[in-house]
Amino acid sequence: MRRPGRLATGLAATVLAAATAWGVAALNSTAPAQAATTSGGVKFAYFTQWGIYQNAFYPKNLDTSGMAGKLDYLVYAFENINPTTHQCFEADSAASQDENNPNAGDGAGDSFADYGKSYGADISVDGVADTYNQPIVGNFNQLKKLKAKYPNLKILVSIGGWTYSKYFSDAAATDTSRKALVSSCIDMFIKGNLPSRNGYGGAGTGAGIFDGIDIDWEYPGATGHTGNHYTAADKQNYTLLMAEFRSQLDALGTGKKYLTAAVPAGQDKIMQIETNKVGQYLDYANAMTYDMHGGWESTGPTNLQAPLYNSPNDPMTPVPPGNGKYSIDSAIKAWTVGDSGYGIPGGFPAAKLTLGYPFYYRGWTGVPAGANHGLYQTATGPATGHANSGNVAGVSFYKELTGFVNNPSYTYLDPTTKGAYFYDGTTFWSGDSAASIQAKADYQHCNGLGGAMMYSLEALDPAGTLFNAVVNSTNGATAGCSTSSPTASPTGSKSPSSSPSSSPSPSKSPTPSPTGSCSAPAWVSTTAYNGGQQVSYNGHLWTAKWWTQGDIPGNNSQDVWTDNGVCGGGTTTPTPTGGTGNCAGLSAWVSTTAYTGGQSVTYGGHKWTAKWWTQGDIPGNNSQAVWTDNGAC
Repeated sequence: MRRPGRLATGLAATVLAAATAWGVAALNSTAPAQAATTSGGVKFAYFTQWGIYQNAFYPKNLDTSGMAGKLDYLVYAFENINPTTHQCFEADSAASQDENNPNAGDGAGDSFADYGKSYGADISVDGVADTYNQPIVGNFNQLKKLKAKYPNLKILVSIGGWTYSKYFSDAAATDTSRKALVSSCIDMFIKGNLPSRNGYGGAGTGAGIFDGIDIDWEYPGATGHTGNHYTAADKQNYTLLMAEFRSQLDALGTGKKYLTAAVPAGQDKIMQIETNKVGQYLDYANAMTYDMHGGWESTGPTNLQAPLYNSPNDPMTPVPPGNGKYSIDSAIKAWTVGDSGYGIPGGFPAAKLTLGYPFYYRGWTGVPAGANHGLYQTATGPATGHANSGNVAGVSFYKELTGFVNNPSYTYLDPTTKGAYFYDGTTFWSGDSAASIQAKADYQHCNGLGGAMMYSLEALDPAGTLFNAVVNSTNGATAGCSTSSPTASPTGSKSPSSSPSSSPSPSKSPTPSPTGSCSAPAWVSTTAYNGGQQVSYNGHLWTAKWWTQGDIPGNNSQDVWTDNGVCGGGTTTPTPTGGTGNCAGLSAWVSTTAYTGGQSVTYGGHKWTAKWWTQGDIPGNNSQAVWTDNGAC
């Protein structure tokens, strides 16, 4: 049973651009895996219910490929909401794949895949075949075996998705309906009281499989799949629904139960969520930072599925009310900082927000080269799809395009957006490459994000090429953080390599000199520190609580550094006070403020003027020399 692609941004452009970028390494880091971190290191991946059919992708594949040991959270997708009771349920009815069918997901579900399919020894996680008298078989039983083998892996069940979001609005509409939905989902998937179907299931038979619930409502207050229900009240009701899930999960009192959500990356969708309120209930929000352009724009212009930054060359028509275009940076900033053009308050904790990576590609055919090697050009239609990805025009899995996207002659990285694309003179595909993955991982670390989310695993080749690229880059060091604004280029640049095993050559930021008599090494913004490591900074000794990179000691949202006090004889940098002389009337530099080119601040008793857009770059100590020192006040 197929699910249509998850349209993370919607079919109309929404995102207000923030002109931010930095120089990033073009290749992936091969740093060894490490424990889950709070500073950009958490790894989520989606395992689709239907991947066991056409793609023969089973939970066992997660074991034999080594992926299970590299993940923190595995999300099982998707379960549906009953169209009548508006509660969680199970069924044996395939969803329609007609995008124009408003009832495509009504009453659909696949209990056979969940807990009715017998697994032979050859495809079982532990090599033991199912027997006729087991209470459950199927994916659920295999996930239970996977957890036994990987006790640190947390497995969540996802409710909704593109096809199954129609009745979220109804279920969230009242306190009574919210309580009923939440109670039914917890009873079925956390307590494990699976409905008896086809000789399997029953009270408690599914207990101990899932560690929490993932909500994938596409979308509150906005259209998603044809026929989805939505109202203006969804904005508040979404928050109330998250609060109800959090309350009932906590009330179980049986250990930590997780609550996550797949969230939109389009500003017209984000504006329908109270970004400043939902963070208190969610453990993580996984931003669907892909599907920004695709074959539904049938004759083009071609565009990037997941551009990291906006480009002035992007021909996309801006969308009101904020007149923005799509980009990952704009989406992340909207969630965390806000966007006044769309009335988005921001306020979602960066450390709880992950960035999404697609393992599939969107494309066009009949594309002339133009000035950008096919980028932003017209097309005759969507590219031909492939069998494993459902023969959907304009969509193909990574494993179906390995020869195409791993051909260096076809591989490009747009220098402005850091988006990857692949072009052979006629066919144009957009998705991720080694270079774009590294750029996004750098962005995670430099912006203090929670980590990475990957969708979805059945699209991978046997070697898990893209998966390992994301994991290695997320676990590895960044080449350095700066906010110099990219310059639009008329042509895409070749990615130096399509291999994700290549290592970057970092450009180090200047090392700040320790003050006083601190014996610990000076803090360096580009160095990755593990928990317990000590540095000196600003005349104090600091100890890292967990893995971190780029977090300024004493000035970071996650409070990752413990201040051990002033070093013996040490002095601190003078606190700017506005200065005198040529500093008159200027404000002190603030790390969380975004400055545009030409703005001046005071820092360390000097006047500094920004050369371009910047945020978080310490005047006098950043790799791009974004601040001009105008001299002492």
